[in-house]
Amino acid sequence: METVLTTTASKLTIFHSISSTKLNSFSRKFSVGFSGNKNRKKVTTLKQGSFSYLPLRVQASASQAAASSTEAEPTKVGTVPSEMKAWLYGEYGGVDVLKFDEKVTVPQVKEDQVLIKVVAAALNPVDGKRRQGKFKATDSPLPTVPGYDVAGVVVKVGTQVKEFKEGDEVYGDINEKALEGPKQFGSLAEYTAVEERLLAPKPKNLDFVQAAGLPLAIETAYEGLERTGFSAGKSILVLNGSGGVGSLVIQLAKQVFGASRVAATSSTRNLEFLKSLGADLAIDYTKDNFEDLPEKFDVVYDAIGQCDRAVKAIKEGGTVVALTGAVTPPGFRFVVTSNGEVLKKLNPYLESGKVKPIIDPKGPFPFSQVVEAFSYIETNKAIGKVVIHPIP
Repeated sequence: METVLTTTASKLTIFHSISSTKLNSFSRKFSVGFSGNKNRKKVTTLKQGSFSYLPLRVQASASQAAASSTEAEPTKVGTVPSEMKAWLYGEYGGVDVLKFDEKVTVPQVKEDQVLIKVVAAALNPVDGKRRQGKFKATDSPLPTVPGYDVAGVVVKVGTQVKEFKEGDEVYGDINEKALEGPKQFGSLAEYTAVEERLLAPKPKNLDFVQAAGLPLAIETAYEGLERTGFSAGKSILVLNGSGGVGSLVIQLAKQVFGASRVAATSSTRNLEFLKSLGADLAIDYTKDNFEDLPEKFDVVYDAIGQCDRAVKAIKEGGTVVALTGAVTPPGFRFVVTSNGEVLKKLNPYLESGKVKPIIDPKGPFPFSQVVEAFSYIETNKAIGKVVIHPIP
């Protein structure tokens, strides 16, 4: 059965041939894991426009993407090729180790997996830490195609797959354990293979860009709140409320868990944005020290790495969950476990509009600008999620 996928290519990609010593060395490094190609090409990217914060970006993205989808030419993906375009790296380091390759082997599908034609992918801080080798002892072998978050269309199913079929639109975090043996073939490619249990049907009201920006962040937000024992009537302070995880913690705390009061920190320019997400109190960290405020909270969700200060902002018996940085008791840290059931549980809140995906207004970045996207997310200035779209 032939599957038809609609995509929109709104930005230009330019390829230039390379025949340098460095690339020849690079090709040799990849000869074991990927098909060789003497004429490898690298992407020369177009200059990204200057950043400006647009408060209505979230609302606008849905209508803009929907309009794009209706105007797009359908792309046939019924036949899966043996090779694909992908971004990868053969050594750990800065963004300069990222290379574009047009001849990467399409991953094989195991019995419990589906093969996804990737429409959009998103970056997370863990992608940068992985590329830098910060958990290489538990990483999968190099070379690596990075990327955790994916949204796309199922084009092949394993023999034990029961829920999904070819043509289904899905989204998810492809790595069950973020730091323990993440997949060698990630989502920054035309195709990726994923276990069925890590995926969920794409919310019907969201486009692929919005869906791609959700999985790892919303699962992290949800699991962190659950681990703190958060429940209706409790108060919470979210540090870095405008970030990918923080922006979803605010919404989940309010809309799903029934928080009595939500406070969050950000820079001056994002205070109104925090309020639009449901924050009752928006704290400007450039002017106020949140730990010095008289108000204390049942839970502090530290998404920025300030646990030593966060523990001073909780009530007696309160809890701090920290995603990064040193942990100060009674704070604790956890690493999210990817779980499609969590996404399915949250789909009704997404489809009703009670919880909204937040896509950074600088994006989405085209597939040709993965290096720029990595550089941008590593500035820690992104609002919401950094998404890659379209993917060829």
